[in-house]
Amino acid sequence: MTSITTSDGVQLFYKDWGPKSAQPIVFHHGWPLSSDDWDNQMLFFLGKGFRVIAHDRRGHGRSSQVSDGHDMDHYASDVAAMIDYLDLRNAIHVGHSTGGGEAARYVARYGKGRVAKLILIAAVPPLMLKTAANPSGLPIEAFDGLRSQLAAIRSQFYRDFPSGPFYGYNRPGAEPSQAVISNWWRQGMMGSAKAHYDGIKAFSETDFTEDLKSITVPTLVLHGDDDQIVPIGAAAPLSEKLLQAGTLKIYEKLPHGLCTTHADVVNADMLAFITA
Repeated sequence: MTSITTSDGVQLFYKDWGPKSAQPIVFHHGWPLSSDDWDNQMLFFLGKGFRVIAHDRRGHGRSSQVSDGHDMDHYASDVAAMIDYLDLRNAIHVGHSTGGGEAARYVARYGKGRVAKLILIAAVPPLMLKTAANPSGLPIEAFDGLRSQLAAIRSQFYRDFPSGPFYGYNRPGAEPSQAVISNWWRQGMMGSAKAHYDGIKAFSETDFTEDLKSITVPTLVLHGDDDQIVPIGAAAPLSEKLLQAGTLKIYEKLPHGLCTTHADVVNADMLAFITA
């Protein structure tokens, strides 16, 4: 198993496929999943000649189920440790949902001289939580509800979430894929309940405003306008305005899990941006 050990003793699992001489693409997964959520994208870009890398965030997938450090600062630091170990340069970073926050913080704090471009997909920045300064965010009660369901019967919660809003399967006319739902459940149950519980605070209450403002590399921001998990009103358009070199693309009627439900569309747009 390919892994590194961080300075605070966390064993971080990662995948590293393709020629070491090729331009690297680093994928950052969403909550509460793992690097497996990028299988489609990794195979696609591997076939286009890129080197593709994805890790399991601490407490997720095959990485250590440690008690502490489930916050964006540690997430970004863990990524930096992996990037330094692999000595990746001229990299493209791609983050979905919580992984978008992780990627933005990594690029802002550690990416100078190593990052070529950034792609944020259905990402949590700039801030999910509703505050006086962020009135379009979601109320704290929404995130308390997630915590309650996780703490009660996590296995059931991890069936219901992908069966409904994550992939838009609760919309009229939707045709749920049991394979997709089962794969989401499988990935979620591999990880730590403690990491996932703490991670809700990390993805909902972290303010990425200053991170976004400091990012200078070209950044593509992709979001579905029917995203029920990270509603677009408090996300993508605000992020694009904060970025120094941001490009926004909104997909009509696409859900939060668009990298799975509409992989062909998303992959094509990412490839066009990367190779431009």
